[in-house]
Amino acid sequence: MREPRVIDYQTWRTELHSYDFQNVPKIAETCALVFMKELISEPEDILVTEILGGKILDFELNVEQKMIVETASEIAQDFGPEYWREKDKKHEFPEDFWKVLVENGFSGIVIPEKYGGSEMGMFEMILAMEALASEGCGLAGTWFLCLTSVFGSLSIVKHGNDSQKEEYLPRISKGMEFCLGLTEPDAGTNTLATKTTAVPKGGEYVINGEKIFISGADRAEGMILITRTTPSEKAPKRTLGLSLFLVDLPNPAIEVVPIEKHGINYSKTCEVFISDLRIPEEKMLGERDKGWYLILDTLNPERMSFSAASVGIGLLAIKKAVEYAKERKVFRNPIGSHQAIQFPLADAKAKIEAARLLNYRAAWLYDKGQPCGAEANMAKVAAVEAGFQAVYHAMQTFGGYGYALEYDVERWWREINLIRLAPITHQMALAFVGEHVLGLPKSY
Repeated sequence: MREPRVIDYQTWRTELHSYDFQNVPKIAETCALVFMKELISEPEDILVTEILGGKILDFELNVEQKMIVETASEIAQDFGPEYWREKDKKHEFPEDFWKVLVENGFSGIVIPEKYGGSEMGMFEMILAMEALASEGCGLAGTWFLCLTSVFGSLSIVKHGNDSQKEEYLPRISKGMEFCLGLTEPDAGTNTLATKTTAVPKGGEYVINGEKIFISGADRAEGMILITRTTPSEKAPKRTLGLSLFLVDLPNPAIEVVPIEKHGINYSKTCEVFISDLRIPEEKMLGERDKGWYLILDTLNPERMSFSAASVGIGLLAIKKAVEYAKERKVFRNPIGSHQAIQFPLADAKAKIEAARLLNYRAAWLYDKGQPCGAEANMAKVAAVEAGFQAVYHAMQTFGGYGYALEYDVERWWREINLIRLAPITHQMALAFVGEHVLGLPKSY
């Protein structure tokens, strides 16, 4: 797949030297944009919408990206709200849904072609997640791809050696499920307080510890496990001393215990107890003691994934509320004709679209190898607020029916509330923005 071309103003003048662009401003009129687009030698490479600050901002999807959205939308039509209502009610894993995702290549979106994947980026992953969620799957449209493709694929693509890539990536492309062993009972968001230890011993590491809220651990065949290889008091720097390991599951040294929870009951979230787990040293992912820096390449895309989920859930809730508001009549008129119904939904829609663009920027930066922590956290803040507002007002639109299982809004309400808590709390995302974007003193 060809990368879209980003051309600055001077390059335009060089390529189109026979034309006088002396008077064309950086923010050009629409007619000038159309004129220049027609003149470019490869118009399919450049999809122009605006010139800003001397660069072209491209908001149109290429052929492959459009195919991802269309395919995801078609899948979501076959696995709509009724399907997830039953799976959630029965606490049943969606085997057929996962199989279809794998068959259509979604488990391999970010995996290089040589390992059986599509060799695309986080932006394409987000497009798939959004379409699945907004067209009927709700949080499930993001959930399973995040567990395997973000936690597993991205981590290995970014930091695995050739042997690790050859061992795991082809299997993930074919549907091998993954999970991330990060959170601990006494650490929570403070990953640097990780207590799970990995002690070297005769070419192996012996690992002991406990993890909590590890979704998919009951089914996963692989886990990215975060451990402490150097005690915090001996580490030369606060952010050093953590290491990542690739762990094959199931394993007799690992006990997995599901946690009863409020929602997303089509996927189990678990406590994980690790007792004298022996892992060959070649299973270490990346450099020893530098795990904190490596895991950021997974945590930022995780934030983007759940921002995409918030956008998708919000759009789905608005769509269903609008359909209902057009049909439901009280005192002779459709309730959708009342501004008390219209304005909150319209406001939520506008905010969702803004959050969506910020999340796209975060993914674009990530795919370019540029810092994206600020954008990823701000996107999550904006997307969660917008999605939360959308589902709340959708439930208000349905009135008492919004509380009934058969209308699905209450399930989306449970799902959007989880995203306020995970993968990072709303408050911690705001704290990141306060410190790292605004430059305020550290608050924790």
